[in-house]
Amino acid sequence: MSDKLSRSVFTIEVDRRPVLMFSMRFYADAQAICTDGRIRQKLSSIFSGGKPLCDEIAIMRVRLARPEEKAKYLEEAATRSDETGLVAVYLVELDETSAAKSDAGVPRGGHAHRA
Repeated sequence: MSDKLSRSVFTIEVDRRPVLMFSMRFYADAQAICTDGRIRQKLSSIFSGGKPLCDEIAIMRVRLARPEEKAKYLEEAATRSDETGLVAVYLVELDETSAAKSDAGVPRGGHAHRA
């Protein structure tokens, strides 16, 4: 039965700023990704506007993506439909110095990437 469940698009907010989107079947799974220390570490190493996307005291939360965010996610993810794994899409523009880091598991500004 779980194969027939649709996937929802979730957004991770850092200090109330939407930063990253991904797709999961269940909210609990999305929440687990958000609370995993590895995502905080990854987002702390990626910069936007000269500042890291996250730090050790930032408040991170997950929520369902808003309609316009979901549309952007679906458009970006469709270009990667031939790959497997978690597709993640940034909602912020990344600094060029973060390009190499973002290519290793989390997408670069507005582009889908397999995590």
